[in-house]
Amino acid sequence: MKNFVQKGEAITVAAPAAISSGEGVLVGDLFGVANGGAAIGADVTISTVGVYDLPKTSTDAMTVGAAVYWDDAQGEVTVTATDNTLIGHAVTAAGNPSASVRVRLSI
Repeated sequence: MKNFVQKGEAITVAAPAAISSGEGVLVGDLFGVANGGAAIGADVTISTVGVYDLPKTSTDAMTVGAAVYWDDAQGEVTVTATDNTLIGHAVTAAGNPSASVRVRLSI
């Protein structure tokens, strides 16, 4: 195919803020996990597929298979859809309180 560009498993974007490796990155509705650190505005490669341990709203309880959303203001996963971006599904249960959840990213 002459129009194929890439698989899309990793995308390079301008960092919307200072980013550390492993942090969640939201650009518009595109979410990924940073493969390295970057200063604001610098290029950063984000992985858009895979399973990652991500910080979560400690009071949220999540079950395996639950849809999860990114709360960009807090920099964490939540079960609250309102004003947040769908990023995937929980692949482990995470109770209240807990600091992280394992998430399978959906593109």
